[in-house]
Amino acid sequence: MKTQEKFRQTVFKIAFPVTLQSLLQSSFSVIDQVMIGQLGSGSIAGIGLGGKFASIYSVVLAAVASTAGIMIAQYMGAEDDKAVSRSFFTNLALSLGLAAVFLVLCMAFPEAIMGIYTKDGGTKELAAEYLRIFAVSFLPMAVSSIVTTMLRCMEAASLPLFASIFALLMNTGLNYLLIFGKWFFPAMGVKGAALATVAAQTVSCGMILLFFGSYIRRRKMKLVLRGHKERERLEAESAGKQYLGILCPMLACEFLWSLGENIYTVVYGNLGTDACAAMTMTIPVQTLVIGALSGLSQASGILIGKSLGGQNYGKAYSESKKLMKYGFLGSVLLSVLLILTSSVYVKIYNVEPWVQETTRQILFAFAVISPVKVQNMILGGGIIRSGGKTKYIMWIDFIGTWLFGVPLALLSGFVWKLPIAWVYFILSLEECVRFCITLVVFRKKSWMKTL
Repeated sequence: MKTQEKFRQTVFKIAFPVTLQSLLQSSFSVIDQVMIGQLGSGSIAGIGLGGKFASIYSVVLAAVASTAGIMIAQYMGAEDDKAVSRSFFTNLALSLGLAAVFLVLCMAFPEAIMGIYTKDGGTKELAAEYLRIFAVSFLPMAVSSIVTTMLRCMEAASLPLFASIFALLMNTGLNYLLIFGKWFFPAMGVKGAALATVAAQTVSCGMILLFFGSYIRRRKMKLVLRGHKERERLEAESAGKQYLGILCPMLACEFLWSLGENIYTVVYGNLGTDACAAMTMTIPVQTLVIGALSGLSQASGILIGKSLGGQNYGKAYSESKKLMKYGFLGSVLLSVLLILTSSVYVKIYNVEPWVQETTRQILFAFAVISPVKVQNMILGGGIIRSGGKTKYIMWIDFIGTWLFGVPLALLSGFVWKLPIAWVYFILSLEECVRFCITLVVFRKKSWMKTL
C-alpha cells in the first residue's frame, strides 16, 4: 500500500507541474488566436498557417528532447553521472543547431513556404509576416526544452513551471498592447502576436536557466565537458552510436508525423478560408486537452525509464498499466467536458455563424477520438520509448499516418469532397490503427530494455 501511494505521489510530483507548464505554453497560442480572432477569419487563418509550419520545428525539437529524456532517465536510474552530463550537452548542442537551420529558412523564405499552404494572397501575406517574426523564438525554445527535460528527470519539474507562469502573463500583456495598439504602441495585428511570443519565450528561457543553475548548485551536481582518456573516449563512441540509434528513428518519426500533419493542413486550406479558420479555432482547444494529460506521458517516460535503467522490469510493466489507466479516465472526463462546453467556446470568436458551427462540429469529432489520442501519447510517446526502442514507434507512426491518415485525408477532402468536420474525423481514425499496433508491442514486452 505504501509503495502504491509513493508511486502516485511521484507521478503527481512530475505530471502535475508538467501538465500545468504544457497548458501555460499552449495558452500562448490560445491567447494569440482569441485576440487575433477579433480581427476576422483572414487573420485567424494566417496565424494558424504560420504556426503550422513552425510546428515542424517544434516536433523535431520534441524528438531531441524526448531522446534526452530517455537517456538521462535511464542513466540516472543506473547512477551514471558522467553519461548524464554527456547526454545533456549533446542534446543541447543538437537542439541549437536545429533552431538555427529553421530560423534561417523562416527568415529567408516565409512567402514561399506559406504559398504551399494557401492560394489566398492576403492570408499568405499575413502568415508569412507572422512566421518571419515568430521564428526568432526557436533559439530560446531550444535551450528551454533541453534544460526543462533535465529538470524533470531530476524530479524538479515545478521550477520551469514558475517561468511559464511569468511568460504567460507577459505574453498576454504584450498581446493586448501590440495586437490592438493600446497605450503608446502601434496596432500591429499578427505581427504583434508574433513579437509578444518571441519576447515571452526569451524571458522564460532566461528564468529557466537561472533556476537550473541554482538547483544544480544546491544539489552539488557537476555538468562538465572535458577531454576523454582512451577508455572514456571508447565509452563515448559507444554511447554515440547508441544515441544515434535512438535519435534517428525519433527524428524520422516526428518529422514524418509533422509532415503528415502539414499535408492535412494543405487539405484544410484548399477547402476554403472559412474551413481553414474553423480548424484553426479548434487548435487551441485540442492543444489544451492533450496538454492537460501530457504530464502523464512525460512522467511515464521518466519513471519507466528509471525502472528500466535499474533493471526493474516487473515494476516497469505494472506501473505502465497504471499510467495508461490514469490517462484513459482523464481523457474521457475531458472529452465529456469539451462536448458540453464547445457551443460556448465558439462564440468567443468574431466570425460568421457558419464558421462557429463548423468549429463546434470539429470539436465534437475531436472529443470522440481524444481518448485514443491520449493512450497513444502515453503508451507510444512515453512508455515504449523509455526502453530506447524508438524504431518500433517510428514504424507504427509511419503506418498510421502515411498508410492510413494521409490517404484518407486526400480521399475525403479532394475525391469525396466531404465537409471539413468529416474530413477531420475520417483521417483521425488512423489513431485507432496506431493504438492497436502499439498495444500488441506493449504486451510482447520486447521494448523493455536497459541502455
